[in-house]
Amino acid sequence: MSWALFQQAARARPFWLATASGAALAACPVLAQAEANPAQPEEVAGEPELQTPDVVPTTTDAPAVKDEDQIGFAADNLNYDSDTEVVVAEGNVQMNREAVEMRSDKVTWNRKTGQVFAEGNVVIKNPEGDTAYGDKIELTDTLRDGVVENMLVVLDNGSRLAAVKGTRFDNGNIELENAAYTPCPVEDDEGCPKNPSWQIRAVKVLYDRAENKVRYKGARVEIFGLPLIPLPGLSHSINNEPSSGILVPEIRLDRSNGFEIAVPYYLRLASDRDITITPHLYTSAAPMLEGEFRALTDIGSFRINGYATYGSLVPLTGEDPDSEKRFRGYLESAGKFQFDPHWSLTYSGRIATDRTFMRRYDISRDDRLRSTFELERIGGNSYLSIAGWATQTLRRNDEQGQQPIALPIIDYRQRLADPIFGGQFELQLNTLAIGRTAGQDTQRAFAGARWDLRGLTGLGQEVTLTALVRGDVYHSDENLLTAIPGYRGKSGWQARAIAAVAADMRWPFIGEFAGGTQTLTPRVQIVATPPIENIDIPNEDSRAFDLEDSNLFAINRFNGHDRFEDGARITYGVEWNYSRPGFNISSVVGQSYRLSDKPGLFPDGTGLTDRTSDIVGRTTVAYRDFLRLTHRYRLDKDNFAIRRNEFDATIGSRSTYAVLGYSRLNRDILLLGEDLQDREEVRAGGRVAFAKHWSVFGSAIVDLTQRTDDPLSSADGFEPIRHRLGVAYDDDCLSIALTWRRDYADTGDARRGNSFSFRIAFRNLGF
Repeated sequence: MSWALFQQAARARPFWLATASGAALAACPVLAQAEANPAQPEEVAGEPELQTPDVVPTTTDAPAVKDEDQIGFAADNLNYDSDTEVVVAEGNVQMNREAVEMRSDKVTWNRKTGQVFAEGNVVIKNPEGDTAYGDKIELTDTLRDGVVENMLVVLDNGSRLAAVKGTRFDNGNIELENAAYTPCPVEDDEGCPKNPSWQIRAVKVLYDRAENKVRYKGARVEIFGLPLIPLPGLSHSINNEPSSGILVPEIRLDRSNGFEIAVPYYLRLASDRDITITPHLYTSAAPMLEGEFRALTDIGSFRINGYATYGSLVPLTGEDPDSEKRFRGYLESAGKFQFDPHWSLTYSGRIATDRTFMRRYDISRDDRLRSTFELERIGGNSYLSIAGWATQTLRRNDEQGQQPIALPIIDYRQRLADPIFGGQFELQLNTLAIGRTAGQDTQRAFAGARWDLRGLTGLGQEVTLTALVRGDVYHSDENLLTAIPGYRGKSGWQARAIAAVAADMRWPFIGEFAGGTQTLTPRVQIVATPPIENIDIPNEDSRAFDLEDSNLFAINRFNGHDRFEDGARITYGVEWNYSRPGFNISSVVGQSYRLSDKPGLFPDGTGLTDRTSDIVGRTTVAYRDFLRLTHRYRLDKDNFAIRRNEFDATIGSRSTYAVLGYSRLNRDILLLGEDLQDREEVRAGGRVAFAKHWSVFGSAIVDLTQRTDDPLSSADGFEPIRHRLGVAYDDDCLSIALTWRRDYADTGDARRGNSFSFRIAFRNLGF
């Protein structure tokens, strides 16, 4: 029924359950039977005695304490020997002094010596909220200090300290011999006893009340009753505040670095800042040092994280490492500061010494590292942003000198409080400067205004009218260093004017359908823009375009400011939504037609090359929290061939679920100087809970691209990229995971092959 916490220590009782309530006894059949049969309290199914005292009564049942020299008490029977000045109280004895409460079956109090001897279901509760239990307690009449046999201390946060023998001091400190500590629950959901997930056993344990800290001598961690990890010199805080010390080691095994062990050391510098230093030791690589500093200030917070090692470098191409060793590392920092209700600053910086360091040490699989900052002011009707960013490429064929550095990016918007002609009026000022160390430099500035009027007709149609004007000024040089001619523009100074008007009408029809409510909304938009000199302008922020449902009805369907779609067009589509309790389907499909025969700006394969666009759409199906399916597509306008096909699905509960994804991009062209190449990919991941607290998880990515899709690709139509598989245990006190991952591609010294990682986290111990 229960388990002996100290089996080798005089077979002491399992005191973990000493605070179970009467309701818990009723809920657990075994405990209820033991309580109902007091004739056999010493054994249940051959286990040690298990007794569960009632809730500690309040001091209102006892006589009021007049001053600190008096002891209030109440009992069923009271005997006083005036010659020896010994008081013997029996039966539901309650004593209190200076807010310290004690209860037991029998108390013997020697008034001359001040010695108090209590026995039988002894409970002592101090003002701080800690409660001590024991079989026999010898203490002074302050009720604070003394020696306890078979002692259990339930701290105010629910953690428990138990020992064969314990000494309680007047200052609140406790010293335990042959002791154990656990913050884990010792009862299941039905109130029955259970083994805690983990506990710390030690020869001696000292609880420091002033520091709220527990220190151990000869400590080791037991997981599910098995002694696994020795922890010499262990100490930790018992509240939610962190304390300095060694954290749980991380263990990995992979082909690039061999066996790895990382032992973090956490150092709490102050209540608002800390640092973690982690040495990483490898069998097939030089050691690496990791450090992280975090700080909380009066106006915000920031962190700095870095890795450093000294070793050889395997290039992106080639097999042999450099004979010369060098410094390798990675540094990142991020933070946010709120100066007042309107002004704030956000920043993020990332930099690596080489292109393969991140993957070699499995820090990140990002192929670009971006550093940014943004100073913002948000007012009631205004917005100001002063920002900048820079990018470090980790891609094999990218030149670092071609990577843009944007500084500054200034954007200001002012919305007029009073409507103009019934509509909302907004002004915008924007400037951008982009520089490259070995590429084209571009500067841009524009000023614009936009007016929007939204209204409803008598038939229920929602009509939105929009008018905008903008004036742009550009300057660029070194334009020939840009490889794609359509992005260069002309060198020197260029200017242009932009104007557009648009009318957008939505007409929703609502009715009942199949036990739910459906809404059918036809939508028509007309946009007219005079001819614009786009080709002479450099294109920095309007690249990698693809027509989809999110930009179909946009006035400017480019994703930036450097390109603006001109001419006249009509866009039409329909939205449909069906909903009933717990279930919803939403869908949109549309197409556009350009009224002018002027060649479009959009590259081949994007869906907007001809006057009539491809058909784009999206459908989302959701069922409670169990299912969410999203399908996006683009159909060729001529033969309805699928040019873009995306599925994303999440199925299951929080404990058992599957995440599935499929992407297919077919632009039907041979070569394209764009960022989005033809590609086909499938993704899968999930977790299955096969027992209480246990689960298996896994994920995989497979490249289905063929050479007919991408002539530059070496894919064969089924090329696994990476997958992982693992098993995990997770409860409210302990988390364990073992993961196997396999990579199928070499990137410099980040080699293909298998890697294994083991992670363990002891919750409520600062780990």
